[in-house]
Order: sequence, then structure tokens, then C-alpha cells
Amino acid sequence: MPNFEFPACLKCNKGRLLPLSDYGREGATIQYKAWVCTNPECGFSLRIDNGEISYGKPLGVSTK
Repeated sequence: MPNFEFPACLKCNKGRLLPLSDYGREGATIQYKAWVCTNPECGFSLRIDNGEISYGKPLGVSTK
């Protein structure tokens, strides 16, 4: 397995940014839809929705 290091979070400089994937309306995979900081105190997130980029919004666990 290759040794891969996730990028550092530039907001807190403590956590790492992890990529998250999702599925679209038709079931197609959307890779790297969001990036979240591993530091729970930081809470930084970067997300793509319908072609728009948003950041700083809290991400939650889906009930689906």
C-alpha cells in the first residue's frame, strides 16, 4: 500500500483534511464531494453542492 499523507488543515494547523464521497441523484459516485478536518475542535469543511462551493458549514450524519 502506498504511503499517502492527507493535506494539513490550514485553518487549525492541527488536523488533516479527509476527502468524503457521496452519491448523486441518479446513483453516480461523486468523489471528493467534501473535505473535512480531523480535528473535532476545528470543524472546518469544504463542500460542493450543485456546482457551488461552500465552506465552514457544519456537516452531520445522514439519516438515510
